[in-house]
Amino acid sequence: MIKRIKCASSPLFSQCMLATAILVSQSAYSAAQLQAPLPKLIPWQGESEQLIVRDGDWVTPAEGSGFRTTPDYQQTRAFINRLAAASPDIKTKDIGTSAGGRKVQLVTLTADGSDPETNGKPTLLVQAGIHSGEIDGKDASLMLLRDYVNGDQALRQLIERANLLLIPILNVDGHERAGPYTRMNQRGPDNAGWRTNSNNLNINRDYAKLDTPELRAVMEVINTYQPELYLDIHVTDGEDYQYDITFGYNGAFASDSPAIARWLESSLQNRLDGAISAAGHIPGPLIFGVNSQNFADGISHWTASPRFSNGLGDLRHTPTVLVENHSLKPYRQRVLGTYVLIEAALKALAEDGEKISNAIASDRQRRPQNQVLAWQANEKPDLSVYAEEPFKGIAYRKEKNPITGAERVVWLGEAKDYPALPVFVDNVKAVEVRVPEAFYLPKSETLVLERLKAHGIEVGEPQRKAAKLTRFTVDNHEFADSPFEGHFRVSGEFNEDQVEVPLDNYVKISTDQPLGRLAVALLDPRGPDSFFQWGFFNQIFQRTEYYEPYALVPLAEQMLKQDPALKQDFEKRLQDKTFAEDPRARLDFFYQRSPYYDQAYLKYPVLMKY
Repeated sequence: MIKRIKCASSPLFSQCMLATAILVSQSAYSAAQLQAPLPKLIPWQGESEQLIVRDGDWVTPAEGSGFRTTPDYQQTRAFINRLAAASPDIKTKDIGTSAGGRKVQLVTLTADGSDPETNGKPTLLVQAGIHSGEIDGKDASLMLLRDYVNGDQALRQLIERANLLLIPILNVDGHERAGPYTRMNQRGPDNAGWRTNSNNLNINRDYAKLDTPELRAVMEVINTYQPELYLDIHVTDGEDYQYDITFGYNGAFASDSPAIARWLESSLQNRLDGAISAAGHIPGPLIFGVNSQNFADGISHWTASPRFSNGLGDLRHTPTVLVENHSLKPYRQRVLGTYVLIEAALKALAEDGEKISNAIASDRQRRPQNQVLAWQANEKPDLSVYAEEPFKGIAYRKEKNPITGAERVVWLGEAKDYPALPVFVDNVKAVEVRVPEAFYLPKSETLVLERLKAHGIEVGEPQRKAAKLTRFTVDNHEFADSPFEGHFRVSGEFNEDQVEVPLDNYVKISTDQPLGRLAVALLDPRGPDSFFQWGFFNQIFQRTEYYEPYALVPLAEQMLKQDPALKQDFEKRLQDKTFAEDPRARLDFFYQRSPYYDQAYLKYPVLMKY
């Protein structure tokens, strides 16, 4: 039972709240009793507030609540269906079904309702709610579609020149696990959804392995419509700063799509920054602090791997921007800034579509001999990034806290500039490999084959009946101590040899294709997001046939008689006392050298042609 205490009337509010917390049973806390206090806000006003509609038939559910709440799944679909009924330019379809049985909806907005796959116009794909608690993109999209229906001339002119595709809610199951206790460090909405899907998987870690039906649906959309720009809209966690709309992409220095990266850096960045600033918001870079206890130590310029949207987009030559709105800014401010961002991205495509199409075509033709599969941060920070214009941060102090017994950061809600803030750039090659001509995958690896095809990677039959190929053998390996995203990940070291292999039971994955770089990232086992390291080939670590001493001992005696070199090697090993005193190790010595030993054990089944 819960004893009621009127903390609001207490002169010692914080102590009263603590007393209340102690009296609450372990079953649950109600919103009236416990809310995580967030840092003070800097007051905000902006031109984007003019976008809000306060009365009439087309007030969005978020506007109707004063941006206190976001509509649930059914309310969202109902509003979108009203929009589609009001304009022939808006069409909807379901692109997949979640594990929980809910449909994932795609909305298309095109001039005269034409097919975005065939109308020849550049396409912007906007995705919201991959983390469904971070749902800013959904409510911004509903406002934008509403304005189009209401006759906004600027939007109508843009749609004459570009297509808009919207996924309002990707994580539809997590979206319905909503409530006041889902996002402790975020200002609204009050009914934010849950981070993971109904299988407790983080869809935002699934871009490489494609375990989730939601992300396989996204891949089908990308493969079908080939968008010229893809916005993946999130909300941050972590440090406080002045920027409210932050976004990023893999830099040209570490990109598998350098022409695209240059367009993102030289054209799109300026267009988005200008539009967001003009609307009264503060655009900023994608920010990750390097020390949560001391923000002044610097930030990381991250190079994403293909488990993330911007990392995968870089490999598949799909211009991808990861948007991270600042969690400590009010929901109203974040949604308005997102609206401006989407419209500015649409305008960039309408005005610059030919340039980005040319950049995409250029990158798809690249066939480098080497490929970097992982990057790490340079130990020496770059101090020039904020040398001329300082980083727009928030002041903080550190104070010892009785809960932890250690110092903690207290954000003060006051603007503070950080000149020459250190930036640690992920520009050091951690794993670099030679790109093979082709990979050969056993047809029995049906799950891997299915995922390759879901990515859109071309798979064919070998042209020869047999070939001499490179085979990797796992020399050392280590499994993770706990599961991550439903997998026990594994890392390894490898040695390689050449084997003559009949190819009747293999498929061929050539790297001479537009998605060849993605194939390398998925099939070279040294890559951190390879299928090997995600545990898709863990069967190679088990042996299913063994020996009995009564059969192996006489066989070993024969082996010693027939092979003098083996005898010499065995006698040398006997000089090791540990080996000599271990009967099992002595038997294993002969078993591993016998023709009965499992020849597939520790052999990576994907073969390579260099």
